[in-house]
Amino acid sequence: MARSKAFDPEIALSKAMTVFWEKGYAATSMQDLVDAMGIHRGSLYDTFQDKRQLFLQAIAYYHNTVVRSAIAHLKMPGAARSAIEWHFENLAERSLENTPPRGCLITNSLVELAARDSEIAAVLKKGLQQVEDAFFQALVRAQDQGEIAPEKDLRTLAQYLTSSLQGMRVMAQVNMPPDALKQTARLILSTLD
Repeated sequence: MARSKAFDPEIALSKAMTVFWEKGYAATSMQDLVDAMGIHRGSLYDTFQDKRQLFLQAIAYYHNTVVRSAIAHLKMPGAARSAIEWHFENLAERSLENTPPRGCLITNSLVELAARDSEIAAVLKKGLQQVEDAFFQALVRAQDQGEIAPEKDLRTLAQYLTSSLQGMRVMAQVNMPPDALKQTARLILSTLD
């Protein structure tokens, strides 16, 4: 009879995600992971295989928890222009909550790994696509409600909002003052006019 795990794999995965988020992939050692996850090295290998596979699972967990939660308000049935505006304003407000600021795990990892690992880059891009699709859906509703001009290319606008959002997260990491982030957010949102 197989022994049951003495730990919750989802909790361990959440802790691993946080370590990768704070340190990056290359700077995270197996010992960092074992310590943070509170499990034995053998259990880590038995459950998650190796560091790379654990990282891929941590990214999937990030997509399914952090990203999904962050964009939920954009996907609500009534969400339109005000939801998009709130998303950017909220990012500027929360920019200094984490000390030091962690930024976005997807963006951080893309910068670190995309050029040398196409599989990881493809997985990371799925998270960005989730964000872009949520913006697109809100833009469609906003256009249908007359809040955005009918000639606007909504897919291109959704791509622009996604890249701008990631840029704001990077700037928040270098401690750009919240007021400057708010001004940047207003400029970004002016493209909706």
